[in-house]
Amino acid sequence: MTQNSAYEEQFGGIPAVWLRFNQFEAAVIPSVGANLVAFRDTERGHRYLREPDLNNMDAFKAAPAVYGIPVLSPPNRYEDGRFPWNGEIYQLPVNEPATGNHLHGFLHEADWKVEGYGTTELESYILLSQEIKEGHLFHQYLPFTFTVTLRYSLDSTGLQQQLKVRNNGKERMPNLFAFHTAINVAFVPDSDVSDYTTKITIGQRRELNERSLPTGQFQPLSPNEEKLKAEGVSPFFESMDNHYTAEPQNGRNYMELTNQRTGDKLVYDVGASYKHWMIWNNNTEGGFFCPEPQMNLVNAPNVQGLPAEEIGLVGLEPGEIFEQASRLYPIYS
Repeated sequence: MTQNSAYEEQFGGIPAVWLRFNQFEAAVIPSVGANLVAFRDTERGHRYLREPDLNNMDAFKAAPAVYGIPVLSPPNRYEDGRFPWNGEIYQLPVNEPATGNHLHGFLHEADWKVEGYGTTELESYILLSQEIKEGHLFHQYLPFTFTVTLRYSLDSTGLQQQLKVRNNGKERMPNLFAFHTAINVAFVPDSDVSDYTTKITIGQRRELNERSLPTGQFQPLSPNEEKLKAEGVSPFFESMDNHYTAEPQNGRNYMELTNQRTGDKLVYDVGASYKHWMIWNNNTEGGFFCPEPQMNLVNAPNVQGLPAEEIGLVGLEPGEIFEQASRLYPIYS
């Protein structure tokens, strides 16, 4: 195997495509949501994402949203499964009985097509696609016709992701995406979660009701949340399933995870199209947390009285293309 390569090899018994470039490697499982389940620095032994257990892949297949980088569309929760759009009300399945909401959409469990993969002098890459049209589960509930492509590449700096959406239909379509990215906190070997602090470019915290839906009000940030947006704080300072506006700093919208003992950092730079953050840390259990860049406010189609641009309730006209790049990369001490 050459140092820089792209090839097919299983991950825990499931067909995957592996990318290698310099010291980095990554693995994508096309058949389960095009989930990029591993991103590693093999020289340092760093593992940056929460990876599925190779001996228990059934757990991954049952809940792919809590491993790797799952793509969500439409993301997060929708009250009673209702999805108003352009004067129509579409009904999504209520798949979270505890809240009576629809949760996470239709792409993170879908089987994605591999358009191609390869390597050049500059990168190793894979391109995956999802064509939504009649017969697709997404189209069954939201009858829009479009193509989504995900391009992952490794280069000398780390991992890059490019999301591209093209409206192939004849009417304006909702363009709502998020990534439920599961960050492995103790990414340095022989380190402990207590060694780490995270900084995230959050703005205001939105109040959520008992159904985890926004009330329209904001809550004051706690002292630890102020640290979260400033110098950093443990990602496990309390149990979080919190919704924030994004407030870029120095022109960048990002999460930074720092090992305070070694000085090594992981940066997740997500781009300005993601105007909201969800931050979830699995009740502080398990050594991972999910800083989730999200284009739209939770339940945005059902929110009244706020500008569509502010809450990310955005769309694509026929033939239009949306594209956003994100990057995950280390900075070494």
